[in-house]
Amino acid sequence: MSALHEVSRPAPEILGWGRTLVEPALREAVGSLPDTVRLISGYHLGWWDAEGRPTGSGGKALRPTLALLAARAVGGRAEDAVPAAVAVELIHDFSLLHDDVMDGDETRRHRPAAWRVFGTNPAILTGDVLLALAMETLAAAGGPTRVLTTGVLDLLHGQNLDMSFETRDDVLLSECVAMAVGKTGALMRCACALGADAGGGTPDQVAAFALFGEHLGLAFQHMDDLLGIWGDPAETGKPVYSDLLNRKKSLPVVAALTSGTRAARALHDLYRTPGAFDPAEAAALVEAAGGRSWSLDRLTQLRNQALATLRSVSPDPMILSELTTLADLVIDRAR
Repeated sequence: MSALHEVSRPAPEILGWGRTLVEPALREAVGSLPDTVRLISGYHLGWWDAEGRPTGSGGKALRPTLALLAARAVGGRAEDAVPAAVAVELIHDFSLLHDDVMDGDETRRHRPAAWRVFGTNPAILTGDVLLALAMETLAAAGGPTRVLTTGVLDLLHGQNLDMSFETRDDVLLSECVAMAVGKTGALMRCACALGADAGGGTPDQVAAFALFGEHLGLAFQHMDDLLGIWGDPAETGKPVYSDLLNRKKSLPVVAALTSGTRAARALHDLYRTPGAFDPAEAAALVEAAGGRSWSLDRLTQLRNQALATLRSVSPDPMILSELTTLADLVIDRAR
């Protein structure tokens, strides 16, 4: 493959390359699990149906692909980062299994969520197993497990904050940003740092890739929150206005609530109303209070900040081009 072709690869091709490298190792890891847990894991990952019949491939594999590219960017081989990429993907799916239960989301990837098919307790326990399997996978490859455990602790802290916000009327925007950095930024930070480490990067390079991942992860959460309100259910696989129906204090919502506008006061009243409310009215108030435009502006800023951290360690221009393509995917996606 020529350098010119590699530079110009579109996002689907880059992610397809990442899946091709990572999925066999991921399937091998999941295949080592006991039968019941393996069935739920593969269903959640999108590999088979509730009876174990093959249905196709899994998710986008964004985080594993970032780990592989980080290894190449510092002069290593993508193959050296496969265990790290598998570990990060397992952590991601552990968090999603628990997330769906906590949020009461009934669909995932356009079909019933694992907890709806197999039960709440089996889904939670399967998530726990994937967490342990991630640690075992990275440790077996001699990877820095402390980086992963720190990322998991930050992720869980972010999740706890997210849940606590649902019962609070006084969430500050700075608190909401800190929550998102933990909830989503931490795992993307892990993916990039572990990949750079596996590729033999210097401490400065590993730190730069960690910061790149954190900025990109926060941008990803902004986009997730926008899609959680205005996304097309046919694309997202989730009900329309799902975050509003759950009274989520997401980034655009908190930006709106703290804007000091008339729309903010109306949104406060709506969120405090017992029982059901019209989510379309809430979405209109978030937009009128500036929450949507603020998140869109931050998306672009975070994308630029993320890429600026990489330029400071001068990665391969060819790889920087592909990392830029994935950064652009984060801020311009439908699901």
